[in-house]
Amino acid sequence: MLISQFGEDAIFYRSVDINEATAIVGFFDEVRSYWGPPDTLICNAGVSPKAKDGKAAAFVETSIEEWNAVLSTNLIGAVLCCQRVLPDLIKRRFGRIVLVGSIAGRTLPRLAGSAYTASKTALSGCLRSLVSTLGGTGVTANIVAPGHIVTEMTGPIDSDSNRDALSRIPVGRLGNPDDVATVIAFLASENAGFINGATIDVNGGEYVSP
Repeated sequence: MLISQFGEDAIFYRSVDINEATAIVGFFDEVRSYWGPPDTLICNAGVSPKAKDGKAAAFVETSIEEWNAVLSTNLIGAVLCCQRVLPDLIKRRFGRIVLVGSIAGRTLPRLAGSAYTASKTALSGCLRSLVSTLGGTGVTANIVAPGHIVTEMTGPIDSDSNRDALSRIPVGRLGNPDDVATVIAFLASENAGFINGATIDVNGGEYVSP
């Protein structure tokens, strides 16, 4: 869609280890040389370890290795990216930061593991810090908190975990990536300038289900 609308130069991508600070620095340096200083950051990298049956380990069974890996990717990776682009955004007096959270960080975690839930909950604290830091700079920061979105991470659509999630969603369907991308695109636009420090739920109403 981007290529058809804006041409081949609209896409620039690299595979980056979000856990490596030096890799992040190198990536954003390359972005600047290709496009110039960034004005938008979407922090969407995340991992949610589960067993083959789609279930996460219980709290007491979650290894310290899993805790470290999940927090490093889901939380520290987002922090490192924010730190790297903030000077550019502040300098140009305009910027948009969107952190991708999760329903697991907003309510009772049903499928997500303890480390994943903690990492997504912690993003809310990062958001508050960002908003207090960025006051008067023209830069906004918000969270999009998806519910049950069908991706490779959620497994086959007819799995027990997906059917269970569907039973709790008032709109009667599972989410898809476009549902989330549409909200992110709006928050990244100039029209969203008065939305700041907000968490936008994209879960079909699952957040309010018992």
